[in-house]
Amino acid sequence: MLTNQILSAARVMGLQARRNYGVSAVLLSKASDPIQQLFVTKLREYAQKSQGAGGKLVDSTPEIEKELKQEMEKLAKQYGGAQGEDMTAFPTFKFEEPKIEAINSAA
Repeated sequence: MLTNQILSAARVMGLQARRNYGVSAVLLSKASDPIQQLFVTKLREYAQKSQGAGGKLVDSTPEIEKELKQEMEKLAKQYGGAQGEDMTAFPTFKFEEPKIEAINSAA
């Protein structure tokens, strides 16, 4: 009986330790693993370059921009987009109220 209580307490403590580790792991600002630190560094570098690019592709060349334009034109043709239409934008829908005629008209 005492062993059951000890095992039960150990399970609860293990669960609590896992919860605490999961919460504190997010709060750690410095990664202890060098691979993880490199990943975080590259993410921050990409975010900085992305802000500097102003919404365009990061580190793109004129050849890559030309290829992107060609692919977007091909998609526009394939899916019925008009010439010069932005195929990356979410479509807008316009619903008009239908005109309903009266059924019981006294004429």
